[in-house]
Amino acid sequence: MPSHVFEGRPDRSREHGAVDALISQTRRLRGEVDAVRREAAADRSDPAGRWQRALCDLAVRQLNDLQAHLAQLRDGPPRPPAGTARPEPQRGSLLSRVGSAEWNLLTDEASWSAELYQILGRDPATPPLSLDELPSLIHPDDQPMLTAMVTDCLVDGKPIDGEFRVVRADGGARQVHMMGEPVLAADGSTASMWAVLRDVSELRRSQRVVRETRDSLQRQRHLAQTEHRLAVELQEAVLPPWRGSLRFPHGGPASLDLAAHYLPSSSTALIGGDWYDALELADGRTLLSVGDLTGHGVTVTSGMAMLLGALRGMAVAGTRPGRLMGWLNQLLDASVQPALGSAVCCLYDAADHTLTWAQAGHPAPLLFRDGTGRALTPPDGVLLGATSGACYEQAEERLRPGDLLLLHTDGLVPRRSREAATSRLLALAPRFAEARAAQDCVRIAVEEFGVAPREDDACLLVARVDAP
Repeated sequence: MPSHVFEGRPDRSREHGAVDALISQTRRLRGEVDAVRREAAADRSDPAGRWQRALCDLAVRQLNDLQAHLAQLRDGPPRPPAGTARPEPQRGSLLSRVGSAEWNLLTDEASWSAELYQILGRDPATPPLSLDELPSLIHPDDQPMLTAMVTDCLVDGKPIDGEFRVVRADGGARQVHMMGEPVLAADGSTASMWAVLRDVSELRRSQRVVRETRDSLQRQRHLAQTEHRLAVELQEAVLPPWRGSLRFPHGGPASLDLAAHYLPSSSTALIGGDWYDALELADGRTLLSVGDLTGHGVTVTSGMAMLLGALRGMAVAGTRPGRLMGWLNQLLDASVQPALGSAVCCLYDAADHTLTWAQAGHPAPLLFRDGTGRALTPPDGVLLGATSGACYEQAEERLRPGDLLLLHTDGLVPRRSREAATSRLLALAPRFAEARAAQDCVRIAVEEFGVAPREDDACLLVARVDAP
């Protein structure tokens, strides 16, 4: 009941233009926020998108209320024609969510607007409650707060500004924001108290959704960061050093100069199942391998560690590359976490310079000799985990002193077909011929392919045959 607020106020018609301008700005801003909300709704499975959408919903709701408040400011308080009852506000509108009240301390009279009856769930035919009776509508936990605000207002003249929960007769609960202040008599005493009460239940629900989606997003990010850290630590523990020439516990094979490099994806959150490995065996031969297990994260990295451990163990036991691939396929096929993988496994015998190798759906090794390069003809072999009981053929290649063997995973050349990637790598043959060591060749390849954004991680392994 805002009668005392507007009494004696000057005509505000000259201010309508400024208020109309604010309404237009609010309407335009709402349209822009609505456009952002539609974009955020594109992917409903993304936690960040859900948080953005909830935030936009809250902003739109607040802008709707702001626009309606400005319209009220422009039009002034509703005044029904003389002799007619005040019209009932439309349920769900802004007016139905804002009510007013005045309590006269001198006459003990109370006056409520129709909107306040609706907010508090009271029958408009019943008399308004006094200040002493008002707490009976409030949730028991919030009653002391309301009593303290009213007391501070009446005794100390402090304005009221607080929220409480209203328990309606129909069992429903509403969140109400109350703002008010005392009205002083001529002698300075408190004559009455007026208040505006706003139903903010929907607004608080929207804010709660924003908090919940924000908390969910933060939890998702924390889990992703934790998983990323674990994947990196596991990868670092399993793979040989990422940079520099590969080192072996006993000095390594004297006939091979080895170097390797790991190239992460453009998104540091994507730690995949790519690996490279070089292992000196007891009989003097050297195992070289690269591979890629599909997917990303700790599960895939742990699966890669399992495969790499099995590969090393079987190689130490003397298993040949073709048979070794068959066992890896069986291991992956029987794994609790189904996955697909590709790999190439080479066994180099320095005694007769023979390279025996097998592959499972993986790019063939590239052989560089005398300034030119070519891909080795691959033996038959399907992806690991694709089918049970698969057989893998072997191939042999006689290497010469000065030959360079390059093994890599598919992600080395981003967004390219396998044939195009092979062509780009073979084009580096003249530069490889001028390199003095395997590490120089790795550096050349990284300079060529390490700058472009890549959707997946990649591995590169270079083996150079030294002169006897």
